[in-house]
This record gives sequence, structure tokens and C-alpha cells, in this order.
Amino acid sequence: MTSPAHKIGIFVDVQNIYYTTRDAFSRPFNYRQFYANLATKNKIVCAYAYAIDKGDQQQQKFQSALRHIGFEVKLKPFIERSDGSAKGDWDVGITIDILEHAPELDEVILLSGDGDFAILLDKVSSKYECSSTVYGVNQLTANGLIKSASRFIDIDSSYLI
Repeated sequence: MTSPAHKIGIFVDVQNIYYTTRDAFSRPFNYRQFYANLATKNKIVCAYAYAIDKGDQQQQKFQSALRHIGFEVKLKPFIERSDGSAKGDWDVGITIDILEHAPELDEVILLSGDGDFAILLDKVSSKYECSSTVYGVNQLTANGLIKSASRFIDIDSSYLI
């Protein structure tokens, strides 16, 4: 059996997907099913899950499960500011990885609702002729991101555990 020719890269904004599926459905995203479905029709060149490391045991189990599925998990430390607010954002890291991999991909698969990625998808399309599919919860995904994607897939209950 030959491997599928359509080359994809998967880039998951874990915090964004966690909070949007929690807020919209009170249920977590099913990463195992998602990855398996994409793997049957595509050649997965890279699969990254970007998360914040709080040192929490439950989070570490989740990150281990993501690795077992096939994701490379990239972690950033959780930063709490002196005023009590928190910082933990992977936008720049995701952008760099997508720009580095786009020349070798037919399609970028982005799981996020963050509108900051709209300009990135426009660039990937125009510079590398690489299509993009965004998975996000419709009512919690920026309109600019939906418009910039070649295809938008609304995360509904069929994508959840």
C-alpha cells in the first residue's frame, strides 16, 4: 500500500481549543479520533501541539497522551505576572513553525480560533500556494481567520469526547 500523497502539517493551539470546546460544549476535543481521521487520507509531515506547562500532573498525562497519538508537544512555561494576570501564548512559535514547514506541505491544518493567524494563512497561501484548513468552534472563532482559511471546519459534538 502506498502512502497518501497529500502532505499536511497539523498545528494545534491547545489552550485555545481547550477553552473554546469547554465553553461551547463542556466537553474536550477528541485528538485521537481527529489525528486518526486525517492520517487515513493524508501524509502527516508534522504534527505539533502547543501547550502551556503548569507542572500539573493531569496536564502531564494529557501531554503524554498527545505524544502517544503522534503529536510533538511543545511546551512553554506558565508565567504569572506580579499583578496576578497570566501569560502563555504560542502565536509566534506556531507562526514560525508554519512558515518553516509550509514549503513542504500541500495543506496547513490549524486548530485555533485566534484571529491573529489570519495574516499568516494569507501569507502561506500567496507565497507557498499552500492551502489551509482551520478547525474552530464557529461562534468562538475570529471572522478574519475563517475568511483567510481555504476551508473552515466548525468543531461540533462529533469532534468531542
